[in-house]
Amino acid sequence: QVQLVESGGGLVQAGGSLRPPCAASGRTFSSYTMGWFRQAPGKEREFVGDIRWTDTTHYADSVKGRFTISRDNAKNTVYLQMNSLKPEDTAVYYCAAATLSSGMSYKYWGQGTQVTVSS
Repeated sequence: QVQLVESGGGLVQAGGSLRPPCAASGRTFSSYTMGWFRQAPGKEREFVGDIRWTDTTHYADSVKGRFTISRDNAKNTVYLQMNSLKPEDTAVYYCAAATLSSGMSYKYWGQGTQVTVSS
C-alpha cells in the first residue's frame, strides 16, 4: 500500500509560481512512476505530467514550458514546479503513483491540493 500526501497549494496571482510537494510512503519509491493530474470545477480530471524512475518527464501541452516535475528519492517526494500560472490553471491538483505491483497503472492517489490563480 502506498500513501500519498500533497501540500503546498494556495492562492496566487496570475504570473506567479507555486511548488507543491507530494510525499509518498514505500521503500521502493525510486521505482515508481509519479504523475500529476488536475481537476477544475465542472471538468474531468486531466493529466498534467509525470516522471519515470529514469527521471524522464512528460507534460501536457497546456503546461509544457511552464511546469516542471522533479523527484527527490531520498525524501520520497515529488515536486510540481508551476511557473507563469494562469487563471485556467485553477484546479485541485493530485499526485498519483504507478508501481510495479500495480502493473504500472495509477493505482494510488493523494487527496489533492487546491491551486487558485487570480487574474
